[in-house]
Amino acid sequence: MTKPVLYLIACAAGPTQFVDDGVRAAQDDGWDVCLVLSPSAARWWEQRSGELVELTGHPVRSQYKLPWESDALPKATAMLVAPMSCTTLNKWGAGISDTLAIGLPSEAVHMGVPVAAMPYFNQAQGTQPAVARSIEVLRSQGVLVLDGPDGYASHPPKQGNPEAFPWRKALDGIRRLVASGG
Repeated sequence: MTKPVLYLIACAAGPTQFVDDGVRAAQDDGWDVCLVLSPSAARWWEQRSGELVELTGHPVRSQYKLPWESDALPKATAMLVAPMSCTTLNKWGAGISDTLAIGLPSEAVHMGVPVAAMPYFNQAQGTQPAVARSIEVLRSQGVLVLDGPDGYASHPPKQGNPEAFPWRKALDGIRRLVASGG
């Protein structure tokens, strides 16, 4: 039996330093994981990108492919944007898909692919009026945004614990979304 394919899309937020933990958790959950990193997050893993390729068995993508190139990844069963930075949230909510990490889920949710997102940013960033608007826009499109008690509750500035990012909560959310047919 073929495993379902999860696109794990990680942005330049603290927990991306430990995205290998998220990949392993998703694999333990039965997913074939394809990793997509925002361009800034890809820089964090430049020296160790081979580890992620070996771990996933797929190329790690961070840029749009060229028009004549074929798709390097299998078709996604579901997509999980985690950790989602405040920048990614607000660009996505405004319809700006200037990176592969935003473009893939913003298109997929309108093509029937279940998409969930779990943010990671501090309370000062979270109080920006654009944040609440962006979350509402994503939810109105069918994105399961896992924030607050249902996902990640923003931390006080300079007090985040990126290593303790709740990957399991994020995976539980995408599993529920897929099971509901959403």
